[in-house]
Amino acid sequence: MATSNGKLNNGNYQASLQTKFFLTFVILLLIVLGCFLIYVNWLVIKPLKERTENEKLMTAAKVSDQVDIYINNQNQLSQRILSNKEIFTSLSDEFRSTPTIEGLTRSRKLKTIMFQALGPSMNIRDMIIYDLQGKAIASFIGYDTNPPSLKPFLEDSSTAGQWSKSSYILTRQQTGIVSFIRAIMNQNGEVFGYLSIQLDQAYLQIPANGVAVGDVIILDQEGQVISSSRNAAVEETVPNLVKPTVSSGIYMDSSQNYIAYYQSANTGWTTYLVTPKKSVLGPVNSVKYISILLITSLMLFSFFYIYFSAKNLLLPIRKLRSQILRVNYSNMNVKVDSRRSHNNELIMLNVAFQELLERLQQSIEREKLALHEEVMARNSALQAQIAPHFIHNVLYLISIAAQEGKNDVVSDMCKHLSDSLRYIVSSPYQHVTMADELEHARHYLSLVQQKYEDDLEWEIEADENVGLIHLPRLVIQPFVENCIEHAFKNTAPPWRIQIRVKLFNGVWAIEISDNGNGFETDKIKEILANIDESESGAQELHTYTSGIGNMGIVNTVNRLKLMYKNRLFFNVYNEGEGATVQIIASLTKDFY
Repeated sequence: MATSNGKLNNGNYQASLQTKFFLTFVILLLIVLGCFLIYVNWLVIKPLKERTENEKLMTAAKVSDQVDIYINNQNQLSQRILSNKEIFTSLSDEFRSTPTIEGLTRSRKLKTIMFQALGPSMNIRDMIIYDLQGKAIASFIGYDTNPPSLKPFLEDSSTAGQWSKSSYILTRQQTGIVSFIRAIMNQNGEVFGYLSIQLDQAYLQIPANGVAVGDVIILDQEGQVISSSRNAAVEETVPNLVKPTVSSGIYMDSSQNYIAYYQSANTGWTTYLVTPKKSVLGPVNSVKYISILLITSLMLFSFFYIYFSAKNLLLPIRKLRSQILRVNYSNMNVKVDSRRSHNNELIMLNVAFQELLERLQQSIEREKLALHEEVMARNSALQAQIAPHFIHNVLYLISIAAQEGKNDVVSDMCKHLSDSLRYIVSSPYQHVTMADELEHARHYLSLVQQKYEDDLEWEIEADENVGLIHLPRLVIQPFVENCIEHAFKNTAPPWRIQIRVKLFNGVWAIEISDNGNGFETDKIKEILANIDESESGAQELHTYTSGIGNMGIVNTVNRLKLMYKNRLFFNVYNEGEGATVQIIASLTKDFY
């Protein structure tokens, strides 16, 4: 029978597993809670607070940029007026002392110039042209029957410094109207008068009214209000605003308001975004409170769950889990000590699990042996498909040389053929090195060159450690043979074949290139499709012919796939004048 909580077990008093686990779990939960709160404060709340503050600063910059766009539009409008040469004619000296009729004509002509520049759209309050003395000559709309004179503005000593910095000046009149003023100046720097564009207050308020949370206030260099959002408490807020020492920033005032500001480099105006602290930190506090509520609820739920389930479930499940984690391919005989367990279901489950592992291990061993034998048999069959084809081609070349009476050539070719046949038939089930394959390729190219003589040029470049690379026999020769038989059909000699072998960190790569007419796009797709459809090298290839993209390439790639499984990459592409076959594989020796 199972011992109850707190009773003796083999003469020693032991607390129940439920009590131990419950106390341990409480300590762990408290640690987790502390870590969670630290995580929330440093990695969630703090970045969220910074992001919220940055969003406020970006909002102030966005409002300022929209106002700058409106001012730039007026600058472009003034430039369109100055680009009309008739305005200089109308304001020249010969027309300054004109009678009333000529003055009206001149005023009408200036209005026409302003209308042509402004067009049908209207985003300003009015536009006025002044003479050199600051007296109004023509008004586009004429809201003011007696427009204010610019003479006091021109005589102001502070204005002279502003003219030198910018081609225009923004000023706020006593009536509250903000004016855009620039000199009417030709290319020689001669001043004929002044152009004043009275800005529409509604357009200045559009960017400010577009802010959903917070009040927007725009001040000029003298601290005068240019614009503000609809419900902003301007009279209460403006005295508490701090004149910025840098172009942008954010601070908190005495009323616990976050104030983000941004000073425009074009206008010199400063845009302030005043947001209450609770609006800025509202999302942050929500995350904090929700996190605390979630972890508290989780702790309470965990307490009750562990209290009622740990005694009957935790220990058996832990034993079974520990047994499963120890199982691997080479260790399927692990045993679980279930003698101290009084759970008959667990004992029966453990016995069934052990029997399952034994049957699984036997099945794996049989499957591994059968798969290895099948792979070796298919590899030999695929290799055997290439060897007769190779021998047939070489014997044909030797017969041609013999008919031509080239005895020395026939002797050399027979020697090369002998070496090649010895390479092909010796230990066909064993892997070879890349050095062996390259040597066989040299024999083959030497045989073929007897036929083509100086028309064929070939080069083999390989790293010193190519002996570390293992691969099936007759991998390089089929690709070289395809180059000779197919790539040079429509290409004038000399024909060049280049073989390059490189070793990198854990992989090797081989590229076989020619200067032929390359592959057609459809043929490349066909080759790659045949390889993909060959089921990783296990498809029978007796249905393929010996043409390019069929037995010669697909057969070779499938033999490599049988050996390297999924650790091999094959590609064929056109490069320059010819085509390139590329093979990349791992240096590992865990084959099949």
